[in-house]
Amino acid sequence: MSTTLSPVKKWLVFTDFDGTLLDHYTYSFDAAIDCLKQLAEQGVPVIPNSSKTFAEVRYLQEKMLLKTPLIVENGAAVYIPKDFLPQKPKGAVFKHGYWLKSFAQKRQFWQGIVQSIKTDYPHQFETFGEMNIGRICELTGLNEKSARLASQREFGEPVLWLGSGEQRRNFIERIRKLGAFPLLGGRFLHVSGNSNKGKALTWLLKECVRQYPKFTFLSIALGDTNNDIDMLEVADIAVRIASPVHTLPELQRTHEVYTSVATGPQGWREIIDQLIMTTLHEDD
Repeated sequence: MSTTLSPVKKWLVFTDFDGTLLDHYTYSFDAAIDCLKQLAEQGVPVIPNSSKTFAEVRYLQEKMLLKTPLIVENGAAVYIPKDFLPQKPKGAVFKHGYWLKSFAQKRQFWQGIVQSIKTDYPHQFETFGEMNIGRICELTGLNEKSARLASQREFGEPVLWLGSGEQRRNFIERIRKLGAFPLLGGRFLHVSGNSNKGKALTWLLKECVRQYPKFTFLSIALGDTNNDIDMLEVADIAVRIASPVHTLPELQRTHEVYTSVATGPQGWREIIDQLIMTTLHEDD
C-alpha cells in the first residue's frame, strides 16, 4: 500500500542509524546508497534521528551526501542547516554553522548525577566518559576515528550495564528520582533529560509547517529498537526495521505501521521503495 501525494505535499524521512540505515554488525549503508541518491534527486530530506553525537552524524552525512537537519543523542538536540529553513527557528541558537535547538542539559550535569550514586553500584556499570578509545572500539565495533567521534557527547552520558537486570532496574529508578530520563538503546543505557526522538521530530516538523505554510508535510520514521518508539509513535507513518539481534519495538499505534522483512539497510530500502519511491514515480 502506498500513500498518494498531491503536488503540495512533501515527504520528510526521519531515520535511526544503528541497525536501521546502518548494518548492526558492519555499520555499512551500502544497500541503501542508490535509494538515498534517488531521494536526494527528488528533494526528499532524509533526516537522521539517532543516539549518535553531532560529530558522528555529520561524518556519516558527509559519506551519504546528505545536507539535511540532524537530530542527535536520542532527541537531545536538533541541528538545522542555515539554508534549510527561510527563518531562524524558534528558540534556536547558532552553533557549528547550524541552527541548534536543544532539549536537554549539558553532559556534565548528567555525569554528575551518575557519579553521585556510583559507589552504591560497585563494578556494575561503566560510563562512556570513563572509557578510553580502545574500550569504545571494543564495545561498539567502531574503528578508532568513529570511536573518537562517538566520545564527543554533548547532552547525555551512555552507561554500559554490567550487573543484573534487577540491579539495572534499581539504578534506573534511582536516577529517575534524581531528575534523569534514562533510555535503553541497543548497546547502552542513555542517561539524559526529558527529551526523546519523538519530541525532537515533532518540534522540527512544526517548524517546517510554520515556515512553509503552502506545503503539507508527511513524516515517515524508521527505527529498529526501543529508543525509536517515541518517534515511531508520532510520525504519520511508522516503519519497524527487522533486527538480527533483538525483537521489534512494540508500538501502541496500529495504523500506518509497516515492518520490513530484511534487516538493516536492506530493510530500509525495502520499505522506502514500497512507500515513497513508488509514489514519486507515480507523480512523474
